[in-house]
Amino acid sequence: MRVGRQTARRTGRVPSRAASWAGLVALTWGLAAGSAQAESVAHGQQLFESRCVACHSLDAHRVGPALRGVFGRPAGKAPGYDYSAAMAKATHRWTPDKLKAWLTNPEALVPGQAMGYQVEQAADRADIVAYLATLSNR
Repeated sequence: MRVGRQTARRTGRVPSRAASWAGLVALTWGLAAGSAQAESVAHGQQLFESRCVACHSLDAHRVGPALRGVFGRPAGKAPGYDYSAAMAKATHRWTPDKLKAWLTNPEALVPGQAMGYQVEQAADRADIVAYLATLSNR
């Protein structure tokens, strides 16, 4: 147990086998969580590309506003986009929870808005939001 001896010389304590196992388990869980997050982002990108690009782009306004850097942006305020009157009056900022609520039912979040699409599955909404969260302004 060479590592244990080195640790013992530095700290005066020998790491226990239980502590070593606990560290290994924590590392494994951390890697699994990172892998799950990467899968969520990849699935979100696929969903965005198959469902959202009919109206949205990442970098240019189309039927809907460009979505790169949407996190933290005031709703209804993307420069250069012509929002509906209802959306232009919105007072919230786009957070993960607001985006999930928006994708669940845009009309419930901003009555009178113009988006006519909803994402039915909660897991799909979460994955789209996870993908958008990776896209910062350039």
